[in-house]
Amino acid sequence: MTKWIQRVLCIVLVFSLVPKTMLANEQKTALPLDDVKSAILIDQHTGMIVLEKNNDESLPPASMTKIATMLLIMEAIETEKISWDDVVTTSENAASMGGSQVYLKVGEEMSVRDLVKAIAVASANDASVAMAEHIAGSEKAFVQQMNDKVKSLGLKNTVFKNTTGLPDKGHVSSAYDMAQLAKELLAYEEIIDFTSIYEDYLREDSDDPFWLVNTNKLVRFYDGADGLKTGFTKEAMYCLTATAKKKDMRFIAVVFGAPTSKERNEIVTSMLDYGFKNYESKTLEKEGKMVAEVPIEKGSPFLVKGVLSEPLSWLAPVKNSDQQVEKTLELKSDLKVPIKKGQQIGSMSLIVDGEEMSSVPIVAKTDVQQASWGELLGRSIKEMIMIR
Repeated sequence: MTKWIQRVLCIVLVFSLVPKTMLANEQKTALPLDDVKSAILIDQHTGMIVLEKNNDESLPPASMTKIATMLLIMEAIETEKISWDDVVTTSENAASMGGSQVYLKVGEEMSVRDLVKAIAVASANDASVAMAEHIAGSEKAFVQQMNDKVKSLGLKNTVFKNTTGLPDKGHVSSAYDMAQLAKELLAYEEIIDFTSIYEDYLREDSDDPFWLVNTNKLVRFYDGADGLKTGFTKEAMYCLTATAKKKDMRFIAVVFGAPTSKERNEIVTSMLDYGFKNYESKTLEKEGKMVAEVPIEKGSPFLVKGVLSEPLSWLAPVKNSDQQVEKTLELKSDLKVPIKKGQQIGSMSLIVDGEEMSSVPIVAKTDVQQASWGELLGRSIKEMIMIR
């Protein structure tokens, strides 16, 4: 029985669908990527790369750094280390930040919610440092957490020296790494409530409310755009990590080193347009489908049903051709009672033409408790009868 649990179960479905071939070279070069230092376009759900140029090159990311800053903030909220209603007191260090800011004063108090708004909309350096100090005690300690996060994600071309993206020797990232950080951030759907704001106010109840206008103009002028973060310094030039969603597809586009903000926006727009025009989302298995029954020793019930926590889907080119699709099922071998409903018990991976496109957690459909002495005795008797 235990050996059965430890096996890796593989299910292979092969059938004709749409082509694996992404973009013809002549189509790729039709986009104005020559005008930027590096770029990438990925599918947010699977991480599939649709377009890229020098995507592993380490470059200064400017304020796109704040994607990592916001990611750690969202993690701290999820783990209840902090809350949206926490009041943060501005330190002298935070108030001294230059560049983009909301002009926090030393000793000024502001909620986590308003500080996140200031970071997401106005790219506020002072708000970024204030939040870093609130979470980690100092910006230096928070930056260490940022770099630890980068390592945990397996990103090899990023080193952060601050939370803001202000020029600092050795402070670098890459288009690929920034896209992965954005993908992680977008897992926290609530962040879109902030990054999609085009204009709003801080200190609304004061005599001098502060007007916020999003530095990412695409959230107003591109259909479906709702984030994420711009960047500019003389060293980095014009940068942008943008995301847009239409129907059941979400793309993340990253550009480093565009010559002007206008060209930056035009290039990102053309990348997003290309993705939505040439690709469609395909679903092999729906969210909630039961894909496994796993015996749990000493469990009640004995069999726990495993369901998909999200759809098993992938991005496919619109033009039709043959494509081989496989799904593999892997179950954990160390499952013990108690098991909570929603607890991960395995994963299902989607492989298209030999390349893994996505992996979806399999979770327990119900709780599994410790079986009673009577249940265990009954099972033992039943097994002995079957053996005879």
